[in-house]
Amino acid sequence: APPALLYLPDGSALPLPLEPPPGPTAAELLRRLQGALRLPPAAGDALALWLGSELLEVQLKPRHRPLRLVRHWPELLLRFSLGSPAAIAQDEPCLQLRRNVFFPKSRELELQEEELLRLLYEEAREQLKGGRYPVDPPEAAELGGLSCRLRLGPFEPDRHTELSLRPLLGELLPPGPPARWGALFRRSREPGPAQRLLEAFARAPGPEAPPAGLYRDFLRRCHALPGYGCAFFPGAIERPSGGLLARGGLRPVSVAVGLEGVTIIDPRQKHVLLSLTYPELCWELVGAVGQDGDPAGQEGDPTEPPQLWLEFDGDHEGAPVNRLLRVFSPQAELMSALIECCIELGGAAPPPEEQAPPPAGAAAPPPEAAGARGAPLRRQESVTRPRLQRLATIDYVREG
Repeated sequence: APPALLYLPDGSALPLPLEPPPGPTAAELLRRLQGALRLPPAAGDALALWLGSELLEVQLKPRHRPLRLVRHWPELLLRFSLGSPAAIAQDEPCLQLRRNVFFPKSRELELQEEELLRLLYEEAREQLKGGRYPVDPPEAAELGGLSCRLRLGPFEPDRHTELSLRPLLGELLPPGPPARWGALFRRSREPGPAQRLLEAFARAPGPEAPPAGLYRDFLRRCHALPGYGCAFFPGAIERPSGGLLARGGLRPVSVAVGLEGVTIIDPRQKHVLLSLTYPELCWELVGAVGQDGDPAGQEGDPTEPPQLWLEFDGDHEGAPVNRLLRVFSPQAELMSALIECCIELGGAAPPPEEQAPPPAGAAAPPPEAAGARGAPLRRQESVTRPRLQRLATIDYVREG
């Protein structure tokens, strides 16, 4: 059989010879990859194989056989995507090496091997560049400064200037939210992206810092970003019907599910709408294909995509209420399964003493709690602060 290409986080591809169908399992391929790249045993826990395309991304279980899944890819897209028949017919998945969703952040910071840390750094940087993690400009600049240090070497004032860094802005800084109309007519007093990047570069560790330490510093900062280490799913939520424009309808969202909880992100505005740890939420899958083969769940409508219902505590005019948010997505079944798996693995309630160091659990508490512990300043306009007022929830009081 011709070799398959397995894409690494840095964008390079590694040819992998495959046996005739059904082919090797994901666990077998990962072991071969560890040997080819001379990665330490911890790579088997930190990394996983993924199949991904524009329409669907799935982390493979160790027993999955990638070749078999590729053959059944159109069937998976029909079930878990909204792609048109033409798009599904042309879609081809890529086999990728990426971070394992089930790998705890605390263990990530214990890694010492430089090549493994580099692979994790490259994926985190690529996700930032793609705009998946909401991040405020000051923190984006600090991450960009570390990337400058790794890419260009130690800072040299005579050689590194705003002008020299400007061509690298697209590579080193994530895209920001669309500019508001008012901002287009105001002269901002804040430093521009190139100046912020240069200042952060100048603050980066000097020539004595080893690359492994720089990679670890970058990952530690990423741990505070909403969605880091999560699997992402496309979805939509209802818009509030009130307001001057009274737009209503559905708002596209990105749903990040990981070991610590669920985060709803506005992918266009690049900010958090809702962030919940597992102890703070209840969930229910509605409208998915039932185990007995019924076209929709007990309460589902076959003409609508499945829904993930998230219930959490809130208040209405000072009175405590239960809030229900409906997330519409053809991948709601995948979200629900991942939530259940993360809770079974113990991600819902880590010991409090393990949450004390910011690197190990900075993303787990709500942003308000994180700010109270001395994390980077969470301004009201921060993209990491939940915007509950932009959610259309069903509020009710549970009897008893």
